[in-house]
Amino acid sequence: MRRGAAVSTPHGGLEEAGAHCPYCGEPIDLLLDASIAQQEYIEDCSVCCRPLSVRVRVEDGGLIRLEVRREDDV
Repeated sequence: MRRGAAVSTPHGGLEEAGAHCPYCGEPIDLLLDASIAQQEYIEDCSVCCRPLSVRVRVEDGGLIRLEVRREDDV
Protein backbone atom coordinates (compact mmCIF):
# COMPACT_ATOMS: atom_id res chain seq x y z
CA MET A 1 0.00 0.00 0.00
CA ARG A 2 1.36 3.39 -0.95
CA ARG A 3 0.01 6.52 0.64
CA GLY A 4 0.44 9.96 -0.84
CA ALA A 5 0.96 13.08 1.19
CA ALA A 6 -1.98 15.06 2.46
CA VAL A 7 -2.78 18.08 0.31
CA SER A 8 -4.36 21.29 1.58
CA THR A 9 -7.05 22.75 -0.66
CA PRO A 10 -8.54 25.94 0.76
CA HIS A 11 -10.66 26.72 -2.32
CA GLY A 12 -12.16 23.30 -3.15
CA GLY A 13 -12.46 22.09 -6.72
CA LEU A 14 -9.73 20.26 -8.60
CA GLU A 15 -6.33 19.81 -7.00
CA GLU A 16 -3.16 18.18 -8.26
CA ALA A 17 -1.42 15.71 -5.95
CA GLY A 18 1.75 13.69 -6.32
CA ALA A 19 2.18 10.02 -5.46
CA HIS A 20 4.35 7.09 -6.51
CA CYS A 21 3.09 4.17 -8.59
CA PRO A 22 3.07 1.01 -6.44
CA TYR A 23 4.03 -1.06 -9.52
CA CYS A 24 6.88 0.85 -11.20
CA GLY A 25 7.79 3.23 -8.35
CA GLU A 26 7.80 6.30 -10.61
CA PRO A 27 6.34 9.60 -9.39
CA ILE A 28 2.91 10.39 -10.86
CA ASP A 29 0.55 13.34 -10.66
CA LEU A 30 -3.15 12.83 -10.01
CA LEU A 31 -5.94 15.35 -10.49
CA LEU A 32 -8.32 15.12 -7.52
CA ASP A 33 -11.87 16.48 -7.22
CA ALA A 34 -11.95 18.10 -3.76
CA SER A 35 -15.69 18.81 -4.04
CA ILE A 36 -16.49 15.12 -3.30
CA ALA A 37 -15.95 14.09 0.35
CA GLN A 38 -15.03 10.43 -0.31
CA GLN A 39 -14.24 8.67 -3.54
CA GLU A 40 -12.51 5.55 -4.79
CA TYR A 41 -11.72 4.80 -8.41
CA ILE A 42 -9.32 3.00 -10.75
CA GLU A 43 -6.82 5.06 -12.77
CA ASP A 44 -3.98 3.82 -14.96
CA CYS A 45 -0.43 4.83 -14.10
CA SER A 46 0.75 7.48 -16.56
CA VAL A 47 4.17 5.75 -16.76
CA CYS A 48 3.58 1.96 -16.82
CA CYS A 49 -0.18 1.96 -17.61
CA ARG A 50 -1.03 -0.54 -14.85
CA PRO A 51 -4.30 -0.06 -12.90
CA LEU A 52 -4.12 1.84 -9.61
CA SER A 53 -6.77 1.92 -6.91
CA VAL A 54 -7.07 5.55 -5.82
CA ARG A 55 -8.88 6.44 -2.59
CA VAL A 56 -9.47 10.10 -1.73
CA ARG A 57 -10.97 11.55 1.45
CA VAL A 58 -11.54 15.28 1.89
CA GLU A 59 -11.62 16.30 5.55
CA ASP A 60 -12.94 19.46 7.19
CA GLY A 61 -10.82 22.45 6.29
CA GLY A 62 -10.06 21.03 2.84
CA LEU A 63 -7.26 18.61 3.83
CA ILE A 64 -7.10 15.77 1.28
CA ARG A 65 -5.98 12.27 2.29
CA LEU A 66 -4.78 10.25 -0.70
CA GLU A 67 -4.10 6.52 -0.85
CA VAL A 68 -2.78 4.82 -4.01
CA ARG A 69 -2.61 1.01 -4.10
CA ARG A 70 -2.13 -1.77 -6.61
CA GLU A 71 -5.47 -2.85 -8.02
CA ASP A 72 -4.71 -6.48 -7.14
CA ASP A 73 -4.17 -5.49 -3.47
CA VAL A 74 -7.77 -4.27 -3.11
